[in-house]
Amino acid sequence: MSQKNETVPLLLALLITLLFFGAGSWWLYNRFQERYNPTNLPELGQKPVSPQARFSQGENLLIVEGASFDKQAAIQALGKGDFQQAVSLLEKSLQTNQNDPEALIYLNNARIGQAKSYTIAVSVPIGGSVNTSLEILRGVAQSQNQINQAGGINGTPLKVLIADDAYNPEIAAQIAQKLAADNSILGVVGHTSSDTSLAAAAIYQKAGLVMISPVSTSVKLSNFGDYIFRSVPSDFVAARALAESSLQKNPNVKAVVFFNSQSNYSQSLKSEFTTALGLGGGQVVSEFDLSSLTFSPSKSLQQAQQEGANLIALLGDSGTLDKALQVVQINGRKLPIVAGDDVYSPKTLDVGGKNALGMVVAVAWHLGANPNSPFVNNSRQLWQGDVNWRTATAYDATQALIAGIKAESSREGVQRALRSSDFSVPGATNPVRFLPSGDRNQSVQLVVVEPGSRSSFGMDFVPISR
Repeated sequence: MSQKNETVPLLLALLITLLFFGAGSWWLYNRFQERYNPTNLPELGQKPVSPQARFSQGENLLIVEGASFDKQAAIQALGKGDFQQAVSLLEKSLQTNQNDPEALIYLNNARIGQAKSYTIAVSVPIGGSVNTSLEILRGVAQSQNQINQAGGINGTPLKVLIADDAYNPEIAAQIAQKLAADNSILGVVGHTSSDTSLAAAAIYQKAGLVMISPVSTSVKLSNFGDYIFRSVPSDFVAARALAESSLQKNPNVKAVVFFNSQSNYSQSLKSEFTTALGLGGGQVVSEFDLSSLTFSPSKSLQQAQQEGANLIALLGDSGTLDKALQVVQINGRKLPIVAGDDVYSPKTLDVGGKNALGMVVAVAWHLGANPNSPFVNNSRQLWQGDVNWRTATAYDATQALIAGIKAESSREGVQRALRSSDFSVPGATNPVRFLPSGDRNQSVQLVVVEPGSRSSFGMDFVPISR
């Protein structure tokens, strides 16, 4: 009898243990799946970001750095649909920090509220580069603010949806899918890197949604599709300008090229530069991959000089800028240097220092070559400072979309307007026109690093007259 009494509690205890073990295993399995599902993986060193948190017309704070209390409170108000309070708070925030394009975009959106509007999107790499994102957003915000203050597009104001692709091609494709599925979106300014633009372009093309990249220069984007454009000249134009400039100084150019094999932009620029140099009688004698784990700037330069190199071409991307600047420092101004637009950065002036003097860089636009344009004057008043080429080309891309919507407020209508042979709209300096390839019909601006006081580093990028 006592054995039976002991058996029942033992069986109950075993059953309870199995239930707890099973529930715990199920919980751990779900936690593992949530944490290690590839679609939920965060960027390295960042907290996980939900897909919805990558989009905002004002209901989400995308640029957290330096956000004022008023701006954060405005985001909460917009999330609740309290547009009046949000307008008041965003106006106060902009009085404190006038150089905040995200706040200005949200302010313009809040002023519209739920009234009829047209909507475009802009995709920027906030999770990868806040500074680059701010530069692009300033151009979009300035164009939006300008058209809305003028009464809107045929009387209808413009809203802007911001998306964060974090410089990640997979995320860019996901964003493109979301934007393509939202019929209220009439056009997209973006993406930023050539890799993210190429990842998203096929989706926009299939959906019939115009994409205008303000930064991507890879030649692979040319003739991609009749809905794909860019407001920046392609690598073909930039590479030809760098090669011609070098050959004018030395017809017997023997270049050593530093590039990033993992970047579509860098590969494109390297290929176009090599071709342009060869057609002009020069040659590339050495190539070094900045992304290689065994890359050594000193050994690379030593080998290149042994092979007769008399010119350095820095054709990497923003992710390999630090390594490119090591080359600049070790070179010590022994060999002349030319570079692509990703070298156009305050870091080049700061880290490169005097060793960067004389470096020639190809960019789409430079304020110094257009000091009295209305865009420059308006941008200085709006942002209380100077803007760079990424702001100008983002402004131009937005201006083009506005002109397209003005012609016909549908996705197909915007595309027809931009594809028209007589399409032209005033840009930051030059009119915005597109070639049949979808490329910007414009040359590049060459700049050179010289001593100066416009930056805080004792050196500036100064435009070269051609």
